[in-house]
Amino acid sequence: MDVIPVIDVQHGRAVRAAGGIRANYRPLVTPLAEGSDPAAIARGFQALFAFPRLYVADLDGIEGRGRNTALPEQLAVALPGTELWIDDGASPRDAAARLAGSAIPVVGTESVRSDEDMAALAGLPRDRYVLSLDFAGDDFTGPPEILADAGRWPGRVIVMTLARVGSGRGPDVSRLADIIARAGSRSVYAAGGVRDRADVEALRRAGAAGVLVASALHDQKITAGDLKAIAGC
Repeated sequence: MDVIPVIDVQHGRAVRAAGGIRANYRPLVTPLAEGSDPAAIARGFQALFAFPRLYVADLDGIEGRGRNTALPEQLAVALPGTELWIDDGASPRDAAARLAGSAIPVVGTESVRSDEDMAALAGLPRDRYVLSLDFAGDDFTGPPEILADAGRWPGRVIVMTLARVGSGRGPDVSRLADIIARAGSRSVYAAGGVRDRADVEALRRAGAAGVLVASALHDQKITAGDLKAIAGC
């Protein structure tokens, strides 16, 4: 099973998520790194475990303040050979222009807002981007036809339960299982609420290909030993 560490970036600094309420995010304090520089946090993750990929949420881009355009290159330098998944609020049309880059664009359904976006989404190569199905509470955020029609999904899909991000409430296993049941051969990743190794194992049993994790790593609720066991090392 794939454990993917997460860095949330706001105003250029790594921040700690708090129940998905982005106005409440504060600069990250972690035993894994000095300060809240995203590259330092990335190196701290890699010192803990050889993660094959890293997920980055550029909240400045997602919230329309302007993307941290230098961030992908900075992280690529910090973590050579690591696959970077970047959600910076890119619409499908924006993502199409970035497919030649080294980072994998993540298209969140909260950023799909028009018929033109829907048409562009349908034209994206399904092995070159990741789709994030975004949920705020019980509500899906994005065009309902995307959620309803699994035929629109690419090969990798994130089930993003925003209200559980940084909440300590545990993952929404039932929602994840519903998406997996409709996903066919696609790889489905869980995001939001993972507290410890037991949660990771519950998501594995539900059929998740992987999980996105931040707080449990910073709080040392998931250790290097846990990560080795999860990965089968």
